[in-house]
Amino acid sequence: MLWLFVFAALRVVRSDLYAASGLRVNLPSLRRGKEQKKPRGGKLPRQLVVTHGALAGTRIALDGKPILIGRADDSTLVLDDDYASTRHARISLRGDEWYVEDLGSTNGTYLDRAKVTAPLRVPLGVPIRIGKTVIELRP
Repeated sequence: MLWLFVFAALRVVRSDLYAASGLRVNLPSLRRGKEQKKPRGGKLPRQLVVTHGALAGTRIALDGKPILIGRADDSTLVLDDDYASTRHARISLRGDEWYVEDLGSTNGTYLDRAKVTAPLRVPLGVPIRIGKTVIELRP
């Protein structure tokens, strides 16, 4: 029972620390048996769609294999963009969720407006910006 009190106290402290910065901190629920949130409408991503940039309209089926994005000819999504690195980013499946990670690019990878500094879960419809190209996961 003591651990429950300590965990609740940490939850309050963490939310106080991060509330001023605007960061959202997801902490596990104290309730047992709570189900994990499913993607919007229970739909799973089935394709990667380029929404802005030279390749707008391009669709890549998500078959569980990692998607390499960059200027390299062997990339899954080859970008002809001066602001993209040769091996810029990777989108990969971890369990039931897709994650984006920057591969040490010069100009960065952005999920919505946040710079990707560690692998981040990609929700449906949230834009990923790489150089002048914007992509999204779609059902």
